[in-house]
Order: sequence, then structure tokens, then C-alpha cells
Amino acid sequence: MTDELEELAAEFDLMGDWEERYRYVIDLGRDLAPLSDNERSDINKVRGCASQVWLTTEAGPDGTLLFRGDSDAHIVRGLIAIVVRLYSGRAPGEIMAFDPRAAFDRLGLVGALSTQRSNGLFSMIERIRRDAMAVKAGESAES
Repeated sequence: MTDELEELAAEFDLMGDWEERYRYVIDLGRDLAPLSDNERSDINKVRGCASQVWLTTEAGPDGTLLFRGDSDAHIVRGLIAIVVRLYSGRAPGEIMAFDPRAAFDRLGLVGALSTQRSNGLFSMIERIRRDAMAVKAGESAES
């Protein structure tokens, strides 16, 4: 995850100002595969976001978690793309050990986002961490 974070940080560093970075975040969101109507369900909805946000979690064959998401807001779709890039394909323990506040501070997003967007971003991460914790708890219960 640290390598992916540094790669993202290098991409952000290439942008001159926050207007360019916002455009880049929006562009990242355009590359997200859309969720199906069935996946845009209440069970996949992320609470605590001002925009509509849906996040799916699937267990990979190797014990990793795979995340996909979507939103009705362009910037939020971009934030989802960043979150998915950092967290998808990771083991639950790796997800739990990762410091999201430091990561998004490293990208400069913590200070650049409105309070509502920042709260929404951390609601998405909290949902991912909760799903990872549930999988990890299930693993230890099986042992």
C-alpha cells in the first residue's frame, strides 16, 4: 500500500495547483467501472457521505478484499478511485495496519477537501476497515 501511495503522491506532485489536482481526481473517477443497478443498493450505500456513495466488498480467492464503488458526484467518484486503488486487493491485516489519515495527508487531500467531502472520504475508509475487521474476525474464529 505504501508503494501505491507514493505512486499516487508522485502523480499529484506533477500537478501545479489544486485546480489541476481536482481535475485529475475527477479524471480518475471517470475510469471507474460503473456499478450495476443491483449493486447500487441500500446495503452497499455508505453512510456519512453527503453524496450518494456505494461500495461493494468481495473476498478474493487469495484472502484479499476487492472493492468497487460509485457515486453520483464527479469529485467523489475520483476519491473512490483513489480509495479503491489503495485498498483493493489487500489482505485484511494490511488494511487495518494502514494509516488513512497520514496517507491522505501525504496526498494533500485532508486540507484541500471540504469538511463534508473529508467526512465522506473517511466514512468510505471506515466502511472498508469494518469489512476488513469482519473478515479478519471470521478468520480467527475459524482457527
